[in-house]
Order: sequence, then structure tokens, then C-alpha cells
Amino acid sequence: MKHLSAPNRAGAAALLLALAGCATTQPAATTTTSTPAPAVASSTGGRSINPQDVDRSVSPCEDFFRFSGGNWLKNNPIPAYASSWAPRNELNDRTQATLRRILEDAAADRAAAPGSNRQKVGDYYAAGMDSVGLEKAGLTYLKPELARIAAVKDRPGLLSEIARQQTLGTGAFFRAGVAPDRKNSSVYAVNMSQGGLGMPDRDYYLKDDARSKTVRTAYITYLTNTFKLLGDAEATAAAKAATVVRVETRLARASKDRVSLRDPYASYNKMTVAEADKQFPNLQPSALLKRNGLGAAQEVIVGQPEFFREVSAVLKEEPLQDLKTYLSWQLVSSVPAALPQAFSDEAFRFAQVQSGAKQQPTRWKRMLAATDGTLGEAFGQLYVDQAFSPAAKQKALDMLANIRESMAEHIQTNTWMSAATKQEALKKLSALRVKIGYPDKWKDYSALNISRESYLKNVLAARQWGYQQNMKKFGGPIDRTEWSMTPPTINAYYSPPMNEIVFPAGYLQPPFFDPEADDAVNYGAIGGVMGHEMTHGFDDSGRQYDSEGNLRDWWTPADAAEFTKRAAVVGTQYSAFSPLDSVYVNGKLTMGENLADFAGLTIVYAALQKQLDKQYGKGNRPLIDGFTPEQRFFLSWAQLRRQNIRPEALRQQILTDPHSPGQYRTIGPLMNMPEFYQAFGCTPGQKMVRPDAERAVIW
Repeated sequence: MKHLSAPNRAGAAALLLALAGCATTQPAATTTTSTPAPAVASSTGGRSINPQDVDRSVSPCEDFFRFSGGNWLKNNPIPAYASSWAPRNELNDRTQATLRRILEDAAADRAAAPGSNRQKVGDYYAAGMDSVGLEKAGLTYLKPELARIAAVKDRPGLLSEIARQQTLGTGAFFRAGVAPDRKNSSVYAVNMSQGGLGMPDRDYYLKDDARSKTVRTAYITYLTNTFKLLGDAEATAAAKAATVVRVETRLARASKDRVSLRDPYASYNKMTVAEADKQFPNLQPSALLKRNGLGAAQEVIVGQPEFFREVSAVLKEEPLQDLKTYLSWQLVSSVPAALPQAFSDEAFRFAQVQSGAKQQPTRWKRMLAATDGTLGEAFGQLYVDQAFSPAAKQKALDMLANIRESMAEHIQTNTWMSAATKQEALKKLSALRVKIGYPDKWKDYSALNISRESYLKNVLAARQWGYQQNMKKFGGPIDRTEWSMTPPTINAYYSPPMNEIVFPAGYLQPPFFDPEADDAVNYGAIGGVMGHEMTHGFDDSGRQYDSEGNLRDWWTPADAAEFTKRAAVVGTQYSAFSPLDSVYVNGKLTMGENLADFAGLTIVYAALQKQLDKQYGKGNRPLIDGFTPEQRFFLSWAQLRRQNIRPEALRQQILTDPHSPGQYRTIGPLMNMPEFYQAFGCTPGQKMVRPDAERAVIW
């Protein structure tokens, strides 16, 4: 739900659930199965499984994470610029090499037609790469925005500036935007949700454990040094830093934690704009919406009313100058890469405390990511032409159709779900939309002006353009052609209001997807992702949306209670996982992703069996590098989730990420699957085998 892979600080709250992926390897002489081994042996397949990565000193039935990729973990230390290293990073390096060629070619083309996508892509990337120009410009292009904030003389002027900062994507105070109404997904609604924090989680402001104190201290240093770069003396900069932390701490206290935010009903509070004005009088939502082109809106969905009541109080109670200091910080801290290098260095030093990375990624990598995030569909077509063939797209569609069929069969044969709930579930599955590779309708950038004059001007112009594009949706039909990820993105998502799963071309590459690999490998790799995203529609949050994408309870009370009971078993299992001393996985925060892993893997395994039956019949399935197809399926799943991660980044992940660490995404589902036990000959008492009474079974 990733997640979108990198959410904009000020973007509207997007209801997306994203996933990460997995990769392995030599004849499995030490593994056994409880069924006769196939007679056919081969070493010609296995393009995504590397037998040399398997650590045969570890039993697959004791620790499959280490068995499947222990040698890879030993031989792939984390690069200095990274906080973790996994097969996704290796694919990202290859993808970046392709994209860099495309971008540098566009940047070198000074004859590109003015206003064309090629001109915009080339100029955006070139301006970002012009480090000499950035140093020479200094704060020249930032000063007009800082001056606007400094010129605010009263509370009405402050509200005008807050409205402007929404269009600039700075993230000040809250997030607002247009998205499908979650209880009536056929229309767009205005949504407002909590935000405004400079640190990645509310707990860093509120807790006094050593980790929180360390991050908080680093944040204060980041604030102080940045204000000094803006021209303030040491004492003034320190005072401003304290002001920002005080204001943000008030917002943090009023913010819901990440577990609470997973409840879609609790975050759906529709009210008239007039009522919002009454509840949040010092924010004046009606005036804010009017300033930003949404004056026609009669209603607004407020994610966290108690948070906005606190925002209203902050706007009344805090000194005007302090609120201006906060706005200045939100602006500057949202654009460090578009300022002189010293600003990026300060931002990186703060990020280092959270991630443990030793050095900043090179500028071309950062500018490549920025260009993709801003103009990704403008050059995504060129990437698709080079990296994703029509044949690959068709194979992916065929796999998805087989997995959907398997999911339908699991629903139909479910033993604890009533006929009425099954009918609704099948209806939702049938209505599921699938998007593969790239959009059918490419984004139109004609209204966005990009030049080589200033990278900061380009960044702010792109944000304002993106905000206006979002505002234009209001009152119009739902755009079901839109993508929330660019074609080169190495990720995937499920959208509950759209009831759709989306797989960009960037993810459909080896080792995640290889049209030349055998089915067992592809089903264990990208198939696991497909099953994961598909079953997000039926996890603890996604199941609360119906076939049309509306937030509606379609479960019988008995079925809902049984689902909750079974899901709680998963939560208990993951909350017991501890990757570091005194650090435990949050089974409630990671519930949706864990359930999608559980259900997705079960469904995809069954889909693979059907595929193998078609290809080989019930027997005589080939060994490849000494592994049966079933073993290769589980190896493929595990190897794409192997990961080396720095302790700082691991602590950060457990606090903020709805995905469990890679090692537990690997073993968590398998410990509950008899199919895994059978594939590797595991027996009761071994660590990878949960007793029947403790096993989690959803579908």
C-alpha cells in the first residue's frame, strides 16, 4: 500500500495498500518431501532462482528465511547510500540505468519542441542536475514565498497563506484533496486529514524512550541549522526550532496513531462545509476551499475531527509570529533538494539518524526519482517500449486470471462463511479491475510550464499544477483510467474505493516476473504479489468496502465475528516476532499486509497446482536444480523477501510501516501452511511448523 511508494507530504489521503517483493538457489540434496520425488531432472530452468544463495547449513524446517537466502544475505552487504538491501534494490539499479539513459538523452536535446513532453522532461531533469546553478541562485527563488509568509499581518492573512501552502504541497497543518467518496464511490468528495508534522511519526514527539529522544534531538539540530542557513543567528535559529517543535507537538498530541488510522469508518466523518466552519472556526474551511477552487463544495469528509479542532485552537492561541515561523519551516523543509547543497546535507543528516545510511545517494539518482514522481508518465512510455513487451503483459494477465479463479474457488469452498456473505464476496471479486503495465490513457502535461531557469520554480510549478489537476476532478465523473503510480515504479497497489489492483511495468521485471522462467518461480514471485493485492480487498480493512468500492458492511454479523477471530490469531503471531532486543512487530499495524500475505500465498499456491496439472498432469513434474516445483514456489516467495537492513531503519520500519520486516513476511505465512510442510518434509516440533491449534487459517 507501500503505500504509494513515496507519498507527497501534502497529497490527499490516498486509500492504497502496497507491497514489496522477494529471490533464491543448487540441488536440494538435503531437502526431502513427503511425496515421491519426480523422475525428471533438469538444470536448464530456474532463471530467477540461484541455488548458490541457499544456506544448506540451515534446515528449511527450522528457519526458511536463512535456508532460502542465507548465502545471499552474507554476500550482499548494504551499500553506504542505502538503509537496507534486497532484490528490489537490485532491480531498482537496473531500472535506474534505463531511466537515466532516457532522461539524459532528453536533457541533451536542446531542440525539443517547446511544450512537448520531451522538452519538459529534459528541462526538469537538467535543472535539477545543475548543482552549480543551484548554488549560484542561493535563496533567490525561495525568497518570494518566504516574503509572502513574512508579510502576513493578521489571522485572515495567515489563513490565505495556509491555503496557498496547500497548493504548494508543503504539508503545513493538514492534507486536503479530492478523492472518491468512500461511501458513494461514484462521485468525488473533498477530504481533509491530519498532517503537519516534520518528524515521521507522532510518537517521536510524545515518547521519552531513547530512540524517540535521539530522533527528536536530531530534528532540533536539523531545524536550528536550517534556520541558520536561512540567515538567522544561532540564538534566533534555536528559538525558532523550539517554536516549531512546540507547535508540531500540539499537532502530534491531537493526531491519531497509525493503528487507529487503519479504521476506515473512524476516518469517515462527513459534514456540511457550514458545520465544518462551526467546528473549526479559526480554520474557516469554507473560505479555504473557496480560495483553492472548491467553493462549490457543500460537504467535506473530515478524517479526524478532534485533530482539526486542535488546529483551530492552535490558529487562535499561538502567537502569529510563531505560526509564521512554522509555515516557513514547512515550506523550506519540503524543498531541500531544490536549494543549495547545504540544505540537502542537513536534511540527510536528520534522515541518517532514522535510516542508518552512511552517505547520500548521488544527485542523479535523486533527480531521477524526482522527475519520475513529477513527470513519470511523460517518459514512462519510452520506458515501457524498452522494458515491457505485449507478450509479457499478456502472460501477466493470464496469471492474474488464474489467480482470480483460484480465489473464487476458495471463497466458494470456505467452511466458515455463510452463503449470503460468499455471494457478496464473489460479486466483489468479479468486479475487481486489473491494470497491468501502463495506463491506457496517458496523463496530459500541456498546462504545466517547465524550463531550465530554476529547479525550485519547476518543483513549485509542478506541485501547483498537480493540485489544480486534483481540484478539477470535483463535480466530474470518476476517472477510472487514472494511475497512482508511474510505469517504472517497482511496486503495486490495491485501491478500495476503485476496487482495482495495479501492477506497473517496473514491477513486472526479473526477478519478480520473468516470462522465460518456469511457472513455479513466477507464481512464487509476482504471483505472490498478485495474490497479495487481490486479497487486500478482503483483509481487515479492505473487506469493509463492497464491489462498487463503497464503505459498506456486507458481512453477516456471525461471519464478521469469525473473520475477526481468525485475523486475531495472525495478529498474535506477528506481535510475538522480535527482530531486535525489546523491539516487537506491531501485529495490529501490520494486520492488513500480513493477512494479504497469508491469503494471497494460499490462493496462489492453489493456482500454481492447477497450472502444473494442465502442463504435466498429476505426476512427473520436473526437478529443476534439484528442487520440485512446490519447493521452487516457496523458494521464490522467500528469496524475493530477503533483506539486509540497518538497525536504525528496522526500528523505523516497525514504528511506521504497515509491512512486517522481510524475514517475517517470509516465514510468517509458511509456518501456517501444510503445503509448505509437505514440500520440505517438515514435521511437528520443528520451528517452521505451528501446532494445529495455533495455526491461522483465513481462506
